[in-house]
Amino acid sequence: MDGVDKRHTSRLGHEAPTTSHLVRAIPKTEPSIWREREEEREGETRKETRERGKMACANTACQSNSCRVDEEEADVREKGRRSCISNNTANAADQPNLLLCSKCKKDCKSLLPILPTYHSESNLCLDCFRSYIFGKFKLAVTSHSMISPTDSVLVAFSGGPSSRVALQFIHEMQCKSQRNFDASRDRSLPVFGVGVAFIDESAISDTPSHKVDKAIKEIKLLVSSLAPPAKELHITPIESICSLDCSERRSRLNELLHTVDDVTGKEDLLQLLRMLCLQKIAFENGYSKLVLGTCSSRIACHVISATVKGQGYSLPADIQYVDARWEIPVVLPLRDCLSQELTMLCNLDSLKTQELLDDHCSGINGLVSSFVKLLQEENPSRERTILRTAEKLSPFSFNRIPETDSHDNLSTRRCQKSQNFKPDESIPVDVLCPICGSPLSKSFLQNLGCKLGNSQTRGEIFAANCCSSCWFQIIPKDPSSLDHFYSLLPKVMTERVEDETGAGPSWLREQIKDCLLSEDEDGS
Repeated sequence: MDGVDKRHTSRLGHEAPTTSHLVRAIPKTEPSIWREREEEREGETRKETRERGKMACANTACQSNSCRVDEEEADVREKGRRSCISNNTANAADQPNLLLCSKCKKDCKSLLPILPTYHSESNLCLDCFRSYIFGKFKLAVTSHSMISPTDSVLVAFSGGPSSRVALQFIHEMQCKSQRNFDASRDRSLPVFGVGVAFIDESAISDTPSHKVDKAIKEIKLLVSSLAPPAKELHITPIESICSLDCSERRSRLNELLHTVDDVTGKEDLLQLLRMLCLQKIAFENGYSKLVLGTCSSRIACHVISATVKGQGYSLPADIQYVDARWEIPVVLPLRDCLSQELTMLCNLDSLKTQELLDDHCSGINGLVSSFVKLLQEENPSRERTILRTAEKLSPFSFNRIPETDSHDNLSTRRCQKSQNFKPDESIPVDVLCPICGSPLSKSFLQNLGCKLGNSQTRGEIFAANCCSSCWFQIIPKDPSSLDHFYSLLPKVMTERVEDETGAGPSWLREQIKDCLLSEDEDGS
């Protein structure tokens, strides 16, 4: 090798590039280190091959010139290889940020080395990274028939990265459907409609009114820019869920929240009021689906927090792609995306978000969020591991779009069959918690009759129908406070119990019949 290097130097008139020069020319990234080690291994292999050839010729007293010819050919190949490395090194010096995308295998300056290494696509260019996120979104939509051509979907927009990405992807799907509709001759498939809903929480927030007004103005400009097709924006105050005059709704809502002493219970109740408000908007405006931007990071936090709160039985209902227990089915197209991915996509695509409106949790929800964030920093796959573990629980029958004879639902059933989607049909789902909507277990229903037998007022009957988590964290324990709390609840919550129970003696007797003594067992 020394002789080869000297001849190469004398012929070219300058020193041949060596490994040390390559190290100085190329930044110390993983690809450059890998190339350096590979070159060292190739050089050692060639040297060992020559030595073995020389020893073989010496042992057999070889009189031919084949060994010398092979050595000269090896020198020529070595010279060409070093010249190629020298050219590549010069190109790398001119473009020090040039890296290789692991998917499209193209050199580009827009490679994302800042991506966390929780998946193999950690070195993607901007286009491939965006296709990677959109691919997971589209797979969830098509596999579970979340959107059909005849649908009219309402996108819940909070201003955060998750809802922003959901709105952008829904808009792109609608634009593609519009182009296909315009290009088709028969125009048999209509274009699904899209609406945007924003819940104004200024009545219960400490944010200055001028900042909220500025954020709402920017949201209006954002939605108007996502056209054509045009999208209707619904800005509704959260106190509208209280069926009273506008002047009394705000005070009634604040009074309702003040009756809940537990911090975690107050946050959970506020979240449920948001959902009821979105359901009201969707129902009154004729929407068929409600799209939420819930991602896997948020679901992972919910898995742990629900377990801590004693909601393990109803947990499978909250982590599926589809939740049809509501009057307007709720779909989660970003369920497989992490919050870090969505935040990064917003930054790279310049998708403007409203950090002003982000809610900061405390209590159990805040502690769990901080805990999961710490786990994610230590091991970037923790959130997905939590979600995959919870997926082993059997879903409920309402965790899918109601079956019809349409082609989309047929494909959904085939996909669910291939994914071993087997809801437990034996679980009764007609009785739900009137506050959170969680399905009630069989053991709870068996004890419900005894609870109702001891209930006197409508507030006590309402509390007896609530799940254990709502009973411990939301419902007041004092009887007088309970009746006041019941009077402040939105009518849509109280009607659940009235519709299911009728609050009449016949229904109560039917529920407690297992606890009553028959005439033969009566000791009198």
